[in-house]
Amino acid sequence: MSFEFPLKELPAVMCGPRVERRCILIGGSAFWGTLIEAGADAGLLRLDDGRVVDPAGVAHLPPVSPSKIIAVHISYSSRSIETRNKPRPTDAPTYFTKPPTALNGHDGQILKPADCRYLNYEGEYAVVIGKTCRNVLPDEAWDYIEGFCPALDMGLQDFRDTDQGSMLRVKGADTLLPIGPGLVRGVNLLEQTLRTYRNGLVVQEARIGEETIWGPHYVIADIARHITLLPGDAILMGTPCHSRSVDPGDYVECEITGVGRLGGWVEALEAPRASALGVGHQPTDSAEVRRVALGFDERVPEWLKANYREAAARKRG
Repeated sequence: MSFEFPLKELPAVMCGPRVERRCILIGGSAFWGTLIEAGADAGLLRLDDGRVVDPAGVAHLPPVSPSKIIAVHISYSSRSIETRNKPRPTDAPTYFTKPPTALNGHDGQILKPADCRYLNYEGEYAVVIGKTCRNVLPDEAWDYIEGFCPALDMGLQDFRDTDQGSMLRVKGADTLLPIGPGLVRGVNLLEQTLRTYRNGLVVQEARIGEETIWGPHYVIADIARHITLLPGDAILMGTPCHSRSVDPGDYVECEITGVGRLGGWVEALEAPRASALGVGHQPTDSAEVRRVALGFDERVPEWLKANYREAAARKRG
């Protein structure tokens, strides 16, 4: 297999059959199960204890348990064109981290504090590590992947002025990483389309194989040169163009065809108590914040902008 992208040979993690594992909450306890793919029970979840349940009627937990979450800044050509006006943002990928406390399950609440104006969606896929990984070559990195999940890398852009280097509060606040509903392998990710929805309307769209700048194998090999990746660790692989802000009452989803569709409700949250006392850097509405939160409309497709505007009228009251 080649170091370059696109691939010349499909790795085992992308070869069928499709397998989807989910973690759900029943009676206050977590249970793992496998989605039934065919037959009369297709679409139901067979728990590891033998029970069969309808996943639509249960609460979902994140199907990952990471010691660390690492995110690529920009890895889609349309995002690079929108933000940098060139199809490749940098010579090599750059990263930030999100704390595990940011994790959120499918159909959970995504909290937007009252003193923040810009909560942006970023539909992505997450790569989940299956075994301890250190000092590997790109061709070897595929063997360390357990599977893939849809993810929403939400961000409070109001803190970009102070946290641009670390992205700590921008991307690390509680609830800002919905992931799931399941962990999937056996699907050729590079043939899939990623879509983000606001209240049922598509606001981001990209063919993963056509827009990807750096594949997961390259990113894993890069990170694992110096950082040991452990089973359950998640790597967020970036988002396409047209990341924009959403409001309380909005339902945001990330769909990856063949993999799954993840959603979450945006809910209002009172401003933190310490903020009223002037503790710490306060949210800002500067030119830099607006540059990222509002993006560059002249560099994205007209239909995405139209859907975004129409979706604003559909939000839940």
